Amino acid sequence: MRILGLSAYYHDAAAALLSDGDLVTTVTEEIFTRKKHDASFPARAVAYCLEQGGITARDLDHVVFYEDTRLKFDRLLASIVSTAPRSLPQFVRAIPQWLGDKLWTERNIRRDLGYDGKLHVVEHHASHAASAFLCSPFEEAAILTVDGVGEWATATMGVGRGPSISIQREIRFPHSLGLLYSAFTHYLGFKVNSAEYKVMGLAPYGEPTFDAQFREIIDVAEDGSFRLDMKYFRYHYALDMTHPRLHALFGGPPRRDDEPLTQRHKDIAASLQRVVDTVMVRLARALHRETGLTKLCLAGGVALNCVANGHILRETPMKELFIQPAASDAGGALGAALYAQHALLGQPRSFTFRNPFLGPSYTDEEIETYLRSVGATYEKLSREDLLETTAKLIEEQHVIGWFQGKMEWGPRALGARSILGDARSASMRDTINLKIKFREGFRPFAPTVLAEHVSAWFELDCESPYMLLVAQVRPSHRTIPAVTHVDGSARVQSIERSMNPLYYDLVETFHRRTGTPIIINTSFNVRGEPIVMSPQHAHECFMRTDMDDLILGSFWLKKSAQKALPHIVRGDGAFAPD
Repeated sequence: MRILGLSAYYHDAAAALLSDGDLVTTVTEEIFTRKKHDASFPARAVAYCLEQGGITARDLDHVVFYEDTRLKFDRLLASIVSTAPRSLPQFVRAIPQWLGDKLWTERNIRRDLGYDGKLHVVEHHASHAASAFLCSPFEEAAILTVDGVGEWATATMGVGRGPSISIQREIRFPHSLGLLYSAFTHYLGFKVNSAEYKVMGLAPYGEPTFDAQFREIIDVAEDGSFRLDMKYFRYHYALDMTHPRLHALFGGPPRRDDEPLTQRHKDIAASLQRVVDTVMVRLARALHRETGLTKLCLAGGVALNCVANGHILRETPMKELFIQPAASDAGGALGAALYAQHALLGQPRSFTFRNPFLGPSYTDEEIETYLRSVGATYEKLSREDLLETTAKLIEEQHVIGWFQGKMEWGPRALGARSILGDARSASMRDTINLKIKFREGFRPFAPTVLAEHVSAWFELDCESPYMLLVAQVRPSHRTIPAVTHVDGSARVQSIERSMNPLYYDLVETFHRRTGTPIIINTSFNVRGEPIVMSPQHAHECFMRTDMDDLILGSFWLKKSAQKALPHIVRGDGAFAPD
């Protein structure tokens, strides 16, 4: 039985292919189109999935879409009617899009896919719940999904047992923790549905001095349910997010992206993060009280808030968390396929998500063909020499582009498409942020740490393979300033050899050389672009930044030995016109 899951038309379009209950692969559209958060029909992602499965669309038994667009349209119409005439601008913009294209999702899928077989629609938060539980290692677990909005639900609480999922209660639009976070992402001058993680990174630089203002706009019950005072928001009827009343309450208009970040902005971010932490902790505690379960599966965009996830582990009776690496809408493609496989078709569970390396890969022959075509200067290394050379370069304070094997699934680099550096260097964070990533200097980096050393270096007693938990660096090991945030925390990625032998061996080689089982790991891209997918993407990113070295498969490229490429502009992260 072959099932294709799809997510599209909002952000982070993706495809996932199951064959007889096992995952063949899942990828996002953005890695192929190079358009960050690409929402279009995932034609290239589908083509990759079908190629990996050795099939065509005609061989599919079922296709499943990750949300019910008719219910979503009902919610849009209800919101427009209930807020008229203020909603007229939203009506003018949205209704033609829906009547012209969005409302006919099933027709569009059949047309774009060339498919006339069985087509299913799964509600948005059911897809999220399935993406969390049905590929988890748990036979039974509580399930919590929190995001902006699906059809009507913005958060759901439920239980998974065997192949079934039961949603027990939900919070409904317009009351949304995800949209609250996005509203303040906009207010603080960042891009909605793209830069929420910047707000999370900014928060530790502030103090939660705006708690009183947040109590004015959100009421949080003891069980984690909440209501927003909608007079402070406009996202439910207008084309922007926040009302002037909110601007007055928080001391000024929204920050423009070219304005400096002040302490007020940092304090607002800190206060917002406290609200998110409080809601998520109370929801998890309530789920434990209601179910008696100590295993929790999380999904939805808010599940990528690794600070809140850390609070759940430390402050609730939940003892084990499972969050697959693409917890936001991209993961809905996987969730929709799993929901169809188990909840709709009644098939027993047979798949546990362990391997995030599911994307395209390239052989040394393919890489060398590309390098020769652009006249690159390189040296081919044996596996042992590659590990020793790379570890030595990191030890010598070089910034390394690392491109190996199959690409990661999800928004965070996990050791296949990574930029690496020495976590012990106090200056390395600024170097990578400003000269390689071209991004804000306050942004933290994650440490990759050998799994057997996690608890010795961090206040964390479980694995964190997908970089989704924040923990404090132990005071006895505050020798890694490049990955230690201003509040003493770090976004931990633990690595086991079974998951990625080459990357594990690199960190182990660095450990043997330096006594530190940790290196910096950040995504191989510049601001505004998806993570690199191909040798060409990696090489061009390397050439237009101040990276020192590129390890591309078995090949070592020194920046000092390269000739400039005529179509590359150095230093600003942008391509020159052809």
